[in-house]
Amino acid sequence: MRMALRKPQHREIDLRRALAVIALALLGSTAAQAAARIVTLAPHLAELVCAAGGCERLVGVSARSDYPPSVLKLPQIGDAFAVNLEVILNLHPDLVLAWDGGTPPDTIARLRGLGLPVQAVAARGLDGVGDSLETVGGWIGTASVAQAAAQAYRARLAAQRQRWHGAAPIRVVYQIETAPAYTINGASPISEAIAVCGGINVFAALPTLAAPVSPESMLAARPDVVLYGGEDNQSAVRAYWQRLKGSTAQRNDTLYAINADWLARATPRLLDGVDEVCAKLDDARRRIATTGAEHLR
Repeated sequence: MRMALRKPQHREIDLRRALAVIALALLGSTAAQAAARIVTLAPHLAELVCAAGGCERLVGVSARSDYPPSVLKLPQIGDAFAVNLEVILNLHPDLVLAWDGGTPPDTIARLRGLGLPVQAVAARGLDGVGDSLETVGGWIGTASVAQAAAQAYRARLAAQRQRWHGAAPIRVVYQIETAPAYTINGASPISEAIAVCGGINVFAALPTLAAPVSPESMLAARPDVVLYGGEDNQSAVRAYWQRLKGSTAQRNDTLYAINADWLARATPRLLDGVDEVCAKLDDARRRIATTGAEHLR
């Protein structure tokens, strides 16, 4: 009797696994291009799908997905690191996009174990966004739209690099929070964006992508400019630097709030972040030059 009850369950699990394998194989073929019900497991993935021409195919997104505004109306499946499997299953997706390097591997494994076709999207640096657009477009059957978007992205990035090539170097820290303060190393796309504008990430050599830094280390790094997310507590950031007497950034008031979402999400809007950073660094150069000239009088 027990064996009779178990067999159908085992067969169902085996069938799910077989379907998952078949679905994954189809993602590389024309059949995958018919994906009509897409769930994304991170905010930037929803943006990528829309930029690649598949916004109307989204049926579920992760928490904090807010661009384009139409995604705010979609069901949320949890955040980027903890998804609700039941909600995802009830959405009946034929493609789930995971964040390579962000979505926990066991989450991807569990989704695939439930028979869902999952693909992980990786974006490596500024140049990787164009590649991601083309990859996603190929998976969802919007290749021509995605290729056009990728070409426009690459052309704009090339123009930014040309415009700011040779800009006077300036020392920059990207600050996250204040108690403690965190920052990013040279492997972060944010650091790459800063470099396009002639900025030097003073903590580029940190051993991890993001790490806490002490006030002493922050002062010793001698940043000319402090960039921080506009959603952070501006008064707390300014109070933090007010306590670091003698710092160039505090003396010249070169502390700038920026749109962190533009820089933190590997989507075409990353270049909006580059434009904003370049404008802030150029303003800082003028302030520092003015202050230096006044000291010489």
